[in-house]
Amino acid sequence: MKNFIQHGDMITVTAAAAVTSGQLVRANGLIGVAATSVASGQPVEIKTTGVFDLSKTSAQAWSVGQPVYAIAASGLLTNVAGTGNYLVGVAVADAANPSATGRVRLNGSLGHAVTA
Repeated sequence: MKNFIQHGDMITVTAAAAVTSGQLVRANGLIGVAATSVASGQPVEIKTTGVFDLSKTSAQAWSVGQPVYAIAASGLLTNVAGTGNYLVGVAVADAANPSATGRVRLNGSLGHAVTA
């Protein structure tokens, strides 16, 4: 295949704000976890697939297989399909209420925003 470029699980994007390694990063329709820490406006590689422990809404219990959404305003993850939240993956481990992180398998791209 002469037209193959890359596997696509690591994509370089421009950081819209300062990014810390391990942070969930959104670049339009892409979602991934930053491989390094960079300043705003700098290129950063994001891992768009795989399983990660990520910051979640503490006052929620998650079950394996539940859809997981990004809250646009805070960047936290939630299992609630609230208006404006974007589907980013699925929980792959139970998470207690309260707990600061949840284990998520990323989809690699954002689902459509929930509208109701």
